[in-house]
Amino acid sequence: MTNAKIRFHAMETGVKLYKVAAELGICDSSLSRKLRKELDEEETTRIMEIIDRLATEKNATAAPAAAQA
Repeated sequence: MTNAKIRFHAMETGVKLYKVAAELGICDSSLSRKLRKELDEEETTRIMEIIDRLATEKNATAAPAAAQA
């Protein structure tokens, strides 16, 4: 599978690809088409950084809710 590293990283962090697409300013179908071919290292790094940031934000907003429970 092409770009398996990106897809796996998004899956293991719980970040949806449509949210990554929104951060890139493209629609989710465009991101899916883009991931059909291997990306260059620069673009792969950019997408991985977006996934990491979204995962951090997701965990930061989930932590206060979990503390209240």
